[in-house]
Amino acid sequence: MADFTTSDNIRIFFEEAGTGAPILCLPGLTRNSRDFSFFAPHATDLRIIAMDYRGRGRSEYDPNYSNYNVPREAQDVIELLDHLGLQKVSILGTSRGGLIAMALAASHPDRLAGVVLNDVGPVIEPAGIAKIIGYVGARPTSKSYDDAAAVLKTLMEPQFPGVALEIWRKQAEFQFKEQGGSLGLRYDPALGKALQEQAASGVIPDMWPLFEALRGLPTGVIRGANSDLLGRGTVTEMHARHPDMISAEVPDRGHVPFLNEPQSLDVIRKVLNAI
Repeated sequence: MADFTTSDNIRIFFEEAGTGAPILCLPGLTRNSRDFSFFAPHATDLRIIAMDYRGRGRSEYDPNYSNYNVPREAQDVIELLDHLGLQKVSILGTSRGGLIAMALAASHPDRLAGVVLNDVGPVIEPAGIAKIIGYVGARPTSKSYDDAAAVLKTLMEPQFPGVALEIWRKQAEFQFKEQGGSLGLRYDPALGKALQEQAASGVIPDMWPLFEALRGLPTGVIRGANSDLLGRGTVTEMHARHPDMISAEVPDRGHVPFLNEPQSLDVIRKVLNAI
């Protein structure tokens, strides 16, 4: 476990394990480095680096919540690589992490060796983003991890049928923290304000040019078969624009796969082997 300070004076937490080829794990919008706990046991031959974005996990909250945006978070990634003395890494990007990876492919292609996008692409389905905007910043109503696990299992069962309660118990611990007899968020609630204001601006950036910046890199995409954020049609178009892209659909998973599924691990390995 370690941290570094960004150029605008925000302390960023990261952790690393292993001594193989470096792979930088970038979590989802409200998630943190613990999100890769299911993947890590399958990647003991890699140097896994996982960071908490500003305002998430164990990183410092930004007093200016408008800095919770993809360009600033992409800059934080570059500053982390500089801090570690790494010229080039592969990126495993879950949701928001995949958007950051695509942004980096456009702005700093020389720093990327390969990219795997976990249930995200250049088109975000409206139903998926509406659901995210609806919950970001809202405190959990559960009072304990056991209660939160039961709620998560009920809510997520349609997209994640058959996932055991103990998995949702772990997920609850990753997402929430115990606070005075109840549960709190492991991220700055102001992230919700940032997201709402960005959505209210009405400006929907065209992310296809960012995705097309990946064409010179080994690239993979993992899609949950029940995903409401990454559509099948988008994956088809991604293949058309990046013919060498590797992809797989994970059955009984929505947004996002845990990355310990055989299909997920196969995509990750194929991309790494192509580097």
